[in-house]
Amino acid sequence: MGENSVEARLLSRMRKRADESRMARATRDDSVPLPLSFAQQRLWFLDQLTPDSPEYLVPSALRVRGALDVTALGTALSALVARHEVLRTAFRADENGTPRQVVGSPWPVEVTVHDLRGTENAGSRAREILRTESRRPFDLGTGRLLRADAVRMADDDHFLLVTLHHIVSDGWSSGILARELRELYAAALDGRPPVLPELPLQYADFAVWQREQLTGPALDRRLDYWRDRLAHVMPLELPTDHQRPAAPSGDGDVVTFSVPAEVAERLRATAGTQGASLFMVLLSLFEIVLARYCRQDDIAVGTPIAGRNRAETEDLIGFFVNTLVLRTDLSGDPSFTELLARVKDTALGAYDHQDLPFERLVEELAPDRDLSRNPLFQTMFVLQAPGSADGQGWELAGTDGVEPVEVERGLAKFDLTLTAVESADGLKAVLEYRTDLFERSTIERMAGHIRTLAASVADTPDARLSELNMLTPRERRQILVDWNGHTGPYPDTATIHQLIEDRTATHPHAIALTHGTQQWTYTQLNTRANQLAHHLRHRGITPDTLIAVCLDHHPDLITTILAILKAGAAFVPLDPHYPTDRLTYMLQDSNAPLVITTRDIGQHLPHHIPQLHTDTHWPDTQPHTNPTPLATPDNLAYVIYTSGSTGQPKGVQLEHRGVVNYLHWCNHNYPTTEPNGIGTLLYSS
Repeated sequence: MGENSVEARLLSRMRKRADESRMARATRDDSVPLPLSFAQQRLWFLDQLTPDSPEYLVPSALRVRGALDVTALGTALSALVARHEVLRTAFRADENGTPRQVVGSPWPVEVTVHDLRGTENAGSRAREILRTESRRPFDLGTGRLLRADAVRMADDDHFLLVTLHHIVSDGWSSGILARELRELYAAALDGRPPVLPELPLQYADFAVWQREQLTGPALDRRLDYWRDRLAHVMPLELPTDHQRPAAPSGDGDVVTFSVPAEVAERLRATAGTQGASLFMVLLSLFEIVLARYCRQDDIAVGTPIAGRNRAETEDLIGFFVNTLVLRTDLSGDPSFTELLARVKDTALGAYDHQDLPFERLVEELAPDRDLSRNPLFQTMFVLQAPGSADGQGWELAGTDGVEPVEVERGLAKFDLTLTAVESADGLKAVLEYRTDLFERSTIERMAGHIRTLAASVADTPDARLSELNMLTPRERRQILVDWNGHTGPYPDTATIHQLIEDRTATHPHAIALTHGTQQWTYTQLNTRANQLAHHLRHRGITPDTLIAVCLDHHPDLITTILAILKAGAAFVPLDPHYPTDRLTYMLQDSNAPLVITTRDIGQHLPHHIPQLHTDTHWPDTQPHTNPTPLATPDNLAYVIYTSGSTGQPKGVQLEHRGVVNYLHWCNHNYPTTEPNGIGTLLYSS
């Protein structure tokens, strides 16, 4: 699990504190309800929203070679439940709707056996059982949030799956479970008492202590830091393959790749010379890739941290993991080593203020809630400790060996999660992604970019970010050679509206526009646009004047755009569904002297800018003839504003020549059944 990261374990050992308020055993009395920790409370609320979601389960799947005593295993797991209160805790709401922990009595764990001996296609059947059981939801109100399944392939060959709900466990807990189960299973086989140290405290004691600590000045100090660090943080606008759904499905997949040992070693050396860690180097790499994909230089990435910075919590099973939001400024085209210094400063500051639960931070910052996105960050980065992902610690007495098994659960909590694991062969990496956002080919391409960028940084760590390469050789050739160097004639003396006028002259009765059941010929379109164009000329419109257009999808939108171009001006499209503040800014920034809109839409626009309403004041008394051309191919055709995801939107200017070139290319590469490819022409224009 992610919280087994190198950074998390080192910090947890460095920062054990006993000098603060001592953690003590809380009262176990029905009259004194036990609260949930902040992390548990978030999962409880999520479970209320989607009670059957498999996202927050913690499965451990193993292949057990040799004899497996299922009865002894059940005895060992039952002893584990008796030892850790959290494994027999129910989560229920009181009469006021507040969730509480209710610690129950020890209960016997029964291992469910799936006997596939002699079954055809036993391997695929076993994988399906593991997948199904690793996704089967728990009822948080039962107090039984652990289950075990044994898939018997042969008398001496089993798959073992132990699944817990995340509300009572985390990645560190999985290590504790493996360690203690080893002793409990051996004791059950030998018929002796297990040799384990007593637990003076339980998870509920931590939850009570955490609530008591996060009050007053101590809370204010933590909040002040995070308020400053995350002020005005914006979501990452990843270029997705599919439109973002209103609510994520939770469905996901993974792409695995590796970074060669020689590259990984040079990255470690770079970290050492800069007084940083490999975690910080890899996070910097990931942020560069995200910045290039999103075209943003303010990048926020989440990372898990063990949350066990007190000695009393180290041996407890429970949900301690916290999430830190690491926000980095990549602006100014710094060198990689300079960016690494920024990341180091961000990470160390976050570690120093890690005690504030992520859930409490979200509550305090109150970002605009969007069910389609995780609050404050959408991508996560994890560096796992060596051995944390290969089953280290799992041993069962009397067997011939235990090895981990990957279970393809088909889930993803975030838009994108990069997990790296150190190994003797370099770095093994996994990109987990939401399948309702991305195609697999996109994530495979991103994996190639990360590999290539890692090699580039390893070669030239002092290079500026703009000088670092993340394109594979094939992509570089595709962009520089295959997609370029092709020349051909195009009407470079024409303007956009002249193309329409030429089409009108040659095919006056061809259909130009279709809207519902209505159709307009080129003559009708051109005539109506000419009337408005003449009117605009009378108003003093000249080339490169920017005219704002704020209309819904309607034929008058096309007619108005064509009229503005015929008048020699350029148009600025405004979406009438944008917030008023955004529309106001775009109008002020463009300095448009006129807005062409409708009476209803115009009521929501600034009234100090003159408006022309297409639904009430169309100048149908103006001439039908084409106006004398004023604009040239070098004049502006339109100004379109960026999304503004990183701040105020910015206008991008496009000239007639470039648009005509593009339209000519479209007609050549995407021919239509219409003569001259006019369907493509009008759609693109």
